[in-house]
Amino acid sequence: MTTPLTWLYAPGDRPHVVAKALAAGADVVVVDLEDAVAPDRKAYARDATAELLTTRHPVPVHVRVNALDGPFAGADLRAVAALPGLSGLRLPKVAGPGQITAIAERTAPAAGGAPALHALLECALGIEHAYAIATAHPSLRGISLGESDLRADLGVRDDAGLDWSRSRVIVAARAANLPPPPQSVHPDIRDLAGLAASCAHGRTLGFLGRAAIHPRQLPVIERAYLPAPQEIEKAETIVKAATREQGAQALPDGSFVDAAVVAAARRTLSLARRR
Repeated sequence: MTTPLTWLYAPGDRPHVVAKALAAGADVVVVDLEDAVAPDRKAYARDATAELLTTRHPVPVHVRVNALDGPFAGADLRAVAALPGLSGLRLPKVAGPGQITAIAERTAPAAGGAPALHALLECALGIEHAYAIATAHPSLRGISLGESDLRADLGVRDDAGLDWSRSRVIVAARAANLPPPPQSVHPDIRDLAGLAASCAHGRTLGFLGRAAIHPRQLPVIERAYLPAPQEIEKAETIVKAATREQGAQALPDGSFVDAAVVAAARRTLSLARRR
């Protein structure tokens, strides 16, 4: 599967919403057992999710378990880690690499190998340990931010105050040879213009794709992260030039082309094939 652009969250205690999410066109559906579920609904959400995951689905299904140091995570992992319909575990509030190693070792015996793990960094300590977390275990397939909790932890007053943390996580992911992280959710499901602007900014930082909390956000995210026609045209020109002549060169428009530029152009064309 190509790198996902859209990750749609759905609350685990509302199976009808999960069913709609599976048909909404997202690249990945994330069934949430954590923030979206009230404490007195945790057991029901866990059981409903386990039932869902007894079979595989056309859309990859990930599960966000509860906080790893809380009272519910152990039961969550026991209930879902070995099920055939699970494509990945999203681990919230990861603060250090030891948590990743522990979960990988804990879930590995279930199916001969740990499920794909994705770490959510949601506190200052997690940001400080970003690269160590990203390289903690081969089962870790991605890292990303949980910006709501991080904003509260840092006391950030405006969105720009998170840009350093965003860049830190993007660099850590790429240094660890992990995919570029997706952006955190845009919490206002009616503010599609704000979502588009935020995605455009995220793309300039190096994010790839975004988590969503409502299906109406999906096409906005895709439009923002898929290359525009002029980007595709430029990428095609670069790749053709590289095919004709090896090494660094200048294009007719004066732009300089080297191996790094060609690699970026190939990534653009790979994304364009998703259209």
